[in-house]
Amino acid sequence: MSRIGTITRRTFLLGSTAIAGGILFGYYQYKQPYENPLSSDPKQGKAAITPYIKIDATGVTIIAPRAEMGQGVSTTLAVLVAEELDVLLSDIKVEHGPAANAYYNSAVLEEGAPFPPTDTSATAEAVRDFMHVPGKLIGMQITGGSSSTVDAYEKMRVAGAAARDVLLSAAAAKLGVAKSSLSTKDGQVVTASGDSLAYTELATLATEFEPPSTIPLKASAQWQKLGRSQPRTDMLPKVLGSAEFGVDIKQPDLLYATVKMNPHLDGKLLSFDATEAEQMRGVKKVFAIGEHGIAVVATNTWYAFQAAKKVQCQWAKTDYPQSTEALFAQAAASFNDDHFDSRMRDDGDVEQALPLAGNNVISAEYRAPMLAHAPMEPMNATALLKNGKLDIWAGNQIPTQAKREGVILTGLAPANVRVHTPYMGGSFGRRLEMDFIKYAILVAKEMAGTPVKVTWSREEDTTHDSYRPFAIARFKTALEANKVVAFDAQYACPSVTESQMGRLGVTPPGPDATIVQGSWEQAYQFENYRVTGYRVPKSVPVSSWRSVGASQNGFFNESMVDELAHRLKQDPIAMRLAHISDPTNRKVLEAAAELANWGKPLPNNHGMGVALVTSFGVPCAEIIEVAHESGTIKILNAYVVADVGTALDPRNIEAQLMSGLNFGLAAAMMAEITLKDGMVQQTNFHNYDSIRMNQSPNMHFKILQNGERIRGIGEPATPPAAPALANAIFAATGQRLREMPFNKHFQFV
Repeated sequence: MSRIGTITRRTFLLGSTAIAGGILFGYYQYKQPYENPLSSDPKQGKAAITPYIKIDATGVTIIAPRAEMGQGVSTTLAVLVAEELDVLLSDIKVEHGPAANAYYNSAVLEEGAPFPPTDTSATAEAVRDFMHVPGKLIGMQITGGSSSTVDAYEKMRVAGAAARDVLLSAAAAKLGVAKSSLSTKDGQVVTASGDSLAYTELATLATEFEPPSTIPLKASAQWQKLGRSQPRTDMLPKVLGSAEFGVDIKQPDLLYATVKMNPHLDGKLLSFDATEAEQMRGVKKVFAIGEHGIAVVATNTWYAFQAAKKVQCQWAKTDYPQSTEALFAQAAASFNDDHFDSRMRDDGDVEQALPLAGNNVISAEYRAPMLAHAPMEPMNATALLKNGKLDIWAGNQIPTQAKREGVILTGLAPANVRVHTPYMGGSFGRRLEMDFIKYAILVAKEMAGTPVKVTWSREEDTTHDSYRPFAIARFKTALEANKVVAFDAQYACPSVTESQMGRLGVTPPGPDATIVQGSWEQAYQFENYRVTGYRVPKSVPVSSWRSVGASQNGFFNESMVDELAHRLKQDPIAMRLAHISDPTNRKVLEAAAELANWGKPLPNNHGMGVALVTSFGVPCAEIIEVAHESGTIKILNAYVVADVGTALDPRNIEAQLMSGLNFGLAAAMMAEITLKDGMVQQTNFHNYDSIRMNQSPNMHFKILQNGERIRGIGEPATPPAAPALANAIFAATGQRLREMPFNKHFQFV
């Protein structure tokens, strides 16, 4: 699974440096090291390395470079180090790393390689490895794309192994014994006679030693912690209420603020009248913030919310389509050469095969609406601009970008901008955006010298999100005998990359793979198979939503495949297997069928549906069982199987599968963002609902490890949920659902 079994000195440089009476360990690429964000004055002889482990008098601290937003990444990263360092997980503290290029995510671009996951050739694997190079050069510290574990898998293990090695060297020198006579156990170096020295006693001495030219890593057969379910390092403080989220941030003399933005997304503020608001209790100041709205500062958040309602604003309108119907009309008009974006797959000759099929051509159109992220913790950020320094406290997925925004908006040197990343109460891609952080910085500028926490109301966030884009899929397919001989898939969708990266000040060249993500890279081997993406003109801001393009394309693709299975009068799983040769995908689908006891007799008005979607390199199969009665649907059971290549923490993987499944079901059942008169109509959970406990199915999971590479699991369970549910409803009712949300047709109980 790993690209390498050992790390050579020529490839990586590992160093150690004394800081605050302790020692920092880390690894870094040899030729172009980033500056160590934790180093002290260079005149003191401190090396420029990437720190991941700190050992001082208080014990061992892991510097986690990725954001913890409920997915368990802080635990997994800690275990990667603990396994090689030989310390108890319960003895490790975990801190989020500061905003620094040194914590770059080298794996986030891996899925951008132009090869489907089923292609494990030497060329494909080499290109995937090479995609880590631009990730390092960009230097973006980002949590997303199910890449955190993939990125950390070797980095964090190497850090642990290197730290253990120099601690052994230090102990050998201190005791005057051969290094080979020593071993380690639970944070201690142990002698042949059974005596021990704690790592904390050896940390300072260890700074005098360097690791050997190669650093061996444990084989998986030697793992004591990895591959086993571990207790979450953040569970106790979250249960006890001591965990600090962004909304919990406290500072001396803290003031509170909120924003009120133009309801016409990206529209400007023309004027405002705050006369009444300024007279309200607790209000300190009302002012324009940027070009798009106003901010209200008060002595508590409630006062700020109430005052914001009283500010009279004149808003400019936007010139993009002003209704949901107009947006979809624009998408429907984009299926032409003028809007061509990509053709990521073109097997055989679809143009020739379709006319030959005659009456056997089957066409269908599917649609998916815009969706909000709606994380449970409100969007918030606290900022303080004082004495030429800016501090930002905000749950975010790109600390380096947050720091960059601080530099741009204040003109301060990067060294004078600090980003603190606390726990997050969900994100699903929302905290990749910088709007809530930028507005907090602007408020801090206006209120210089005083810390201000800027909290968005639920209504403000729901109506000013950057949404999962609306999309249309059109299929033309052909059947012959017992198989699919042509499959032509066309997708029209706004570009997430163009919209999202544009807000970060980047204009990415070339096509946007997210438009066809979850379609072109699937395991099916239809004789003639073409996937084309068309880019809908930029309008409403869109963004990465959990599983990005695969979230809608999985529904489109797997629903159409299911249609074809029924047209062929074949069992849906048998039909899929007949068109898949890749062994990893076949095993996932077969395991799901076995887990669900597929083919078992079902009561009347019951149905089972299946979907197999690969996203972020993970093939995930889901089977859902439903019961239909008098226009209502009850989801009874869900069976989920995924192959992550290497399962580091099975229980946490199951938790992510459960989360992804529920997230996908909620979207399919009831979620929709609509536009009227240029404004979003949904405002809160009363009209942008989510799945309830009574609507969630009984869940059954199985994790496989047959894939060639280690993969992340934060997103892959979301895309199969909608098509598996739609296919189950068809099996139970005979009604084919080609548009989400499904509650337009059925009530879910």
